[in-house]
Amino acid sequence: MKTRVVLVDDHRMLREALRTLLEREPDMEVVGEAGDGRSMLRIVRETTPDVVVLDVAMPELGGIEAAGHLASRYPEVKVIGLSAYSDKRFVVEMLKAGAVGYVTKAAAGTELLRAIRAAMRGSSYLCPEVSSALVSEIKEPSLKTDSAGAELGKREREVLKLLAEGHRSAAIAARLFISIATVEAHRRNIMRKLDLHSLADLTKYAIREGITSL
Repeated sequence: MKTRVVLVDDHRMLREALRTLLEREPDMEVVGEAGDGRSMLRIVRETTPDVVVLDVAMPELGGIEAAGHLASRYPEVKVIGLSAYSDKRFVVEMLKAGAVGYVTKAAAGTELLRAIRAAMRGSSYLCPEVSSALVSEIKEPSLKTDSAGAELGKREREVLKLLAEGHRSAAIAARLFISIATVEAHRRNIMRKLDLHSLADLTKYAIREGITSL
């Protein structure tokens, strides 16, 4: 019997590449794809997969939060985290949420296949890059010279948290009772203060500094 896999990532080209990779394997089949966490929950309900390959940073519902939903609703489904980052906090939070494996996107070829097969054997799997990062962190823990988000004001930290969790500007504005223009202004100020240049960088910072667990 083939292992039934659902791919979840907001980049369509990456999903297509992973589908091609998995469908070359005689023991695997891709039964569904999703570009965000909420769509993933619906697809899992409809397709009953064995494994969900889940991007950590996604719109609508972050990967760590989505993994937690899967663990509570579908405990039989194995979750493998997929991320561009190997930072300790990403890995630990994903595993705490219920994932049994973690693979970086840079290693999402043979390593993803190994992770899926390990999951089906009932084992956990971390790709070598992630394992090395964890070992390095244990041997030489990073030192924080400032408290998390110390450069940011209270409202900016609130906006950063919601951005990192995948909420769009309109949703953030509605939640915080401010205008969309104000949200965008906060976003620009946050990026300027932290010298960050993309949403992915903001998400990475927020998780690393404990502003959000995603």
